[in-house]
This record gives sequence, structure tokens and C-alpha cells, in this order.
Amino acid sequence: MESIYDFVTAQMDNFRMPVDLADGWRWSFYEHVRLSYLYKNSQFGSDNDDRDNRPYKNIVRSIVNIQYRTEGFDVKDIELFVDDSEEYYKSFLVDKFHNQWALEHGLDTFIDELVESYVDYGGALVKNIEGVKPEVVNMLSLAFCDQTDILGGPFGIRHFFNPDQLKKMEAKGWGKESNGANIDIDTLITLSEYNRKQAQYGSGSKTPGKYIELIEVHGVFPQSMLRGESEEYAPQMHIIGFYKNKNGEDVGVTLFAVKEPKPLFKFLKRDPVYGRALGFGGVEELFEAQVWTNYSVIQQREMLENAAKTLYKTTDPTFKNRNKITNLEQGEIMQLQQGTDIAQLDTTPRNIVIFQNAVREWEAHAQQVGGAGEALMGQSPSAGTPFKLQELVTLEAKGLHHYRQGKIAVFIDEIYRDWVLPYIVKEVIKGQTFLSELNVDELQSISSNLAVIESNEFIKEKILNGELVSSEEIENIKIQVKEAFLRSGSKKFIEILKGELKDVPLKVKTNIANKQRNLALLTDKVVNLIRQIISTPQILNDPYMRKLLNIILESSGMSPLIFGAEQIVTQTQPTRLGSTTQPLKEFSVKQLELTNTG
Repeated sequence: MESIYDFVTAQMDNFRMPVDLADGWRWSFYEHVRLSYLYKNSQFGSDNDDRDNRPYKNIVRSIVNIQYRTEGFDVKDIELFVDDSEEYYKSFLVDKFHNQWALEHGLDTFIDELVESYVDYGGALVKNIEGVKPEVVNMLSLAFCDQTDILGGPFGIRHFFNPDQLKKMEAKGWGKESNGANIDIDTLITLSEYNRKQAQYGSGSKTPGKYIELIEVHGVFPQSMLRGESEEYAPQMHIIGFYKNKNGEDVGVTLFAVKEPKPLFKFLKRDPVYGRALGFGGVEELFEAQVWTNYSVIQQREMLENAAKTLYKTTDPTFKNRNKITNLEQGEIMQLQQGTDIAQLDTTPRNIVIFQNAVREWEAHAQQVGGAGEALMGQSPSAGTPFKLQELVTLEAKGLHHYRQGKIAVFIDEIYRDWVLPYIVKEVIKGQTFLSELNVDELQSISSNLAVIESNEFIKEKILNGELVSSEEIENIKIQVKEAFLRSGSKKFIEILKGELKDVPLKVKTNIANKQRNLALLTDKVVNLIRQIISTPQILNDPYMRKLLNIILESSGMSPLIFGAEQIVTQTQPTRLGSTTQPLKEFSVKQLELTNTG
């Protein structure tokens, strides 16, 4: 049975060999990731040192940036709730704690990294890190994997440590014989330091600070690889490294080797391609357009180089290779032999238009393939395009990205169900106190409930004292409590009591409907609705009217609290239609303008 070191070495060598997907199509995971990384960062596939005469016009980056924005979403779109009718009211506490926890652990960054890997390479590999945010594995760090199915076979991830970072891993059990190690961390650091100095002495090159390379291996192997005798297979995790002995031979060492009790990885594939570990990537679909754009731009550069030269022709043999125009004085007269002439050569690059058109055609093709139409690119529509038509075109252009966004949302839900929720449950049952910012609806709901509680306490106290209570006093108490609560601001301290959420079933959903809606269109519709009902005075005392106004203000990026929405909508005598809806219409128009320019 081969050792884990022989297995990893062989797999790393085979990893750069392509696999056959179909007759005439060979595909390499390594080459796919390499080119995607290079093209996104304005680098050629080869000979990047020779850049003096090779301009690179990057048409990839702007298109994938659009995909990041339209296919990603925020942590606030992830909603946690209690899946129990009697305990559902506790969903408010759970959701607010999640928002605070997500902020502390950088969940927004995790989602951004996941979307970028998904778009750039055609897939995202995520690792469960208990107690902190999940980790998105950089595809460039994969030392080897099954090129047809990443999680279908063993795979290795490269890590580079400096001595301080590696020493911290002792807390996780690295370097302990009881965890399968055959070398301790201090010894490995010493050997790596020796190898580093030998390399510097031999080549004169400088090595980076993180010079200790380790490979994290996951897969199903015989238990004999864990110092056992059994040939039964089991999922395992190995942390191995290599150093060179005095004879220059690679020697493998193990810092950690244990059975893997549960799966630590999940994978999301973009636009699946049969037989490939990675889907069709956002950079990959622009490979061809980028290559031919660069070709045309390089040809233009060469034409401009020739056009910049001033050349002359003459029939006078006495001028042949004798003078250059740069040697002549201003106003100097040149004498020619009788019957001869001298003239400037025409070096105008007449064919340059062909290549300029080719660049435009490839850019248009790239935008079409990448789902980055003119509207999403921020370009002005053609003259005479109706506003409503442009709005519909913009919405339709986002359709493909919303489809992919839905897939990412389902994947995030799975990660939360399997990895995040169990951890959050452990945390909330301990009891938590934290600062949170409430939205308008939450402030109004809590203030109303608080007013009822305080008024009931007031009534109870009056009755126990043998005093009468009037309805006016009760209403005054409610108004005072609500106003005091709202005046104190939107930031409140929230306390979850210890054990309050014990055995409470939690579930999660990613609500991207709010992310996908067109705020300008929504605002316009709400304005039209208000115009229809504003003529009926009694509607103004309806609580739904207040909600509609709040929606308009929030859709316009303004806080209803600033404008005193509560007081505005409870007026009993409405003004005329024009003066009432004009500010609302301005909100709508302003939001539409911002949407089109954004």
C-alpha cells in the first residue's frame, strides 16, 4: 500500500494533465483556473514579461463586476425564524441576534467571496469552520482534485505558514503523536528554516515570509494510512508537508492525521458542464472575446507605430542614404538634380478601421454572453428610446443573474441549516445582550406593545388604590409611552434570557425578493395607488395608509421618522390632491433617475 506522501505526489503530478470531456475537447482544471485568474487581472496566458509592445485591453473585469453586483446579496436578506406557531414571536429576537453575529463574523464578506469564486471559476468550494464564518477555498490553492467531481474523490489544499502562524496550530492538536503526527511543529520549523537558507545560498533568491508549505488532504483512504492495520476505508484528514534531506530528496512528514467524523465541505457549481468538476465560469465565457480583442489591439498598436514614422522617397541618387530630415535647419533649401523629385511617403494606416470594428464587435459579443447589456453597463440608451421600454429592458437584462442568484440563495440556506444554525442555537441559549437598530415597523410594533403593557400597569395600580380610571387617562399614557420610546432613537439594547430559546426549532430562508425588486417601479406604483385613494378622507386614518407612505419614503432612501410620518398621515383634514402627492411624486422621479444613472 502506497503512503499518503506517494499518493499526494502522484496526484499533484497528474493534476496538470487534461481530461477528455468529448471527442476533440480536452479540459484541464489547472489550466482553466490559471487562465481565469490571469485574464481577470489583465495578464496574458504566457510571456507576460514581454509587455512593451503588447497592450492588454481588459474586457473581462467590468462584466464580471456586474455579475458580482447582480448575483450577490446581503446578510440582511437572510432571515431566521422560529418554526413554531406558539413560539413564533421569538423570531424577532433570533433574527436580531443573527444580524449582530453576522456582522461580528464578517458573513457579508463570506457571501461576496462565494459569489466571486462562483462567477470567476464556475464553482465555489466552502469549508465549515466551527464557531466562525465558513471559509471559501480559493481555487488557486487546490494542489489536486478529481477533475470530474471535486467532492467525488480525494483533494488537497495548499497552505503557506510562517513560524508564528504554524505555532498557533498547536492549539488544534497539530504536531501531537496522539493525532497521528510523526513530527512536532518546532522540528518542522527548524528543518524548513534550514531548507530556506540552503535555497537562498544556492540561488541568491529571496523567499517570502510564509515559507512553510503544507497540504491539507481530505478523502476516503484505507485506515492503514492512520497507522492502523485495517484495510477498511474511512473518510480522513491529513496535514502533511515535505522537506529536503542532505541528499536533496523530498521527505514527507505528517502534522495531523485523523478520521473525519462529518463532511466539512460543500460545493456549488455554476452552469454545470457534464464531466467537469467546475461549471462554465464567468471569465471562461469571455476567453475567446478577450483573446481576439487583444489580437486586434496589438495590430492597431503596430499600425500606429508605423504611422508615427516620417519617411521620404526621392529620385535623386545624390540624396540616397545621405541626409535625414532631422539634420536640416529650419528654412534650409535642398538642391535636387534636374528631372528628379523628393516627397513624403504616405504611411496612413488605412486598415486600422477593420481592427477597430473588430474590437467593438468582440466587446459587444462579450457583453451579450456575460449578460451585461448597455443598461447594466451604465450606458445611455439610444436617442428616442421610451423611458418605460428602457426600464423593462433593464429588468429583463437582470433575469439571467436573478436565476443564478436564486441558486446561490438555496446554497446559502443549506449552509445555514447544516452549519450555522446549530452554532447559533448554542450561543442564544446561553443568554445574550446586544445593541441592534430597529426599522420603522419594528419601532412602531414594539412601542404599541409597550404602551399596552404600561397602560395595563397603570390601570392595575389605580384599581388597587381604589381610584377610577378614565379612557382619556389610558390613551394619554399610551401616547406618552410611544412618544418616549420613539424619541429615544432606533438603536436599542436587546436581551435574550438564558435558556429562553432552549429547544426552540429554528429555520432559515434567504429572501432575495426584496433584492430583486425594482425600487423605482415600486415607488411609482405606490404613488399611483395613493393618488387613487387620497380623495377618500377616511382612508387617511387607516393604518395601511401609514405603511404605504413609509414604503415610499424608505424606497427613496429616506427615513420616515425624519419626516414625522406618524403625524403626517394621521391628520384628519387632508389637503388637496396636488399638494399632497407632489412630494411623493418627486420621491418617485428622483429614485427613477438614481436607478438609471446607477
